Amino acid sequence: MTKTPLHQCITIPSGVLRGIHHIALNVKDMAASRHFYGNVLGLHELRGEEVPETLKQLVADGKVANFRTPDGTILDLFGEPDLYPPSDDPTQQFTRANHFAFDIAADLFDQAVTTLKQSGIQIDHGPVSRPTGRGIYFYDPDGFLLEIRCDPA
Repeated sequence: MTKTPLHQCITIPSGVLRGIHHIALNVKDMAASRHFYGNVLGLHELRGEEVPETLKQLVADGKVANFRTPDGTILDLFGEPDLYPPSDDPTQQFTRANHFAFDIAADLFDQAVTTLKQSGIQIDHGPVSRPTGRGIYFYDPDGFLLEIRCDPA
C-alpha cells in the first residue's frame, strides 16, 4: 500500500466532525483516578444503565470507569496497572498527548485553584493570565497534564 503525501490527501470537510465524542486515558491506579476525576474534579461517573453496553463487563470487572463532563464529553479510564512512563518526573511528557483542558466559569476559577491546592494535587504551573483567560496546569495521578481554564472575566 502506497502512502499519499499529506498535502495531496482528501480531507474531511470542515464542520463534519461535530466535537469530541470521548477521551480515553490509560491509568495505573483505577481507585486513585476514579477518586481524582469523580471527587476532586466533580465529574459524574456513569453507573448502571448509563454505562455503554459494550463496556458494562469491563466496568463490572473494575477495568474501566466512565465519566461525563458537564458539556457531555465522556472520559473513559482504562486500568493499566503495569503502566509506567519512561520517567518518574511528570514534567517529562511520555505520550503524544500534551494536555486537555476543562472550561470553568470565571467566577469559579479561584475556587477550583484552591480546591486543587487543598487536595494536594501537583501543580505544574499557574495560575496564568492571558488575553484569552486564566488557566492552571496540574497532573492527574498518572502524570497526565490537565488544565482548568476560564474566559476573561
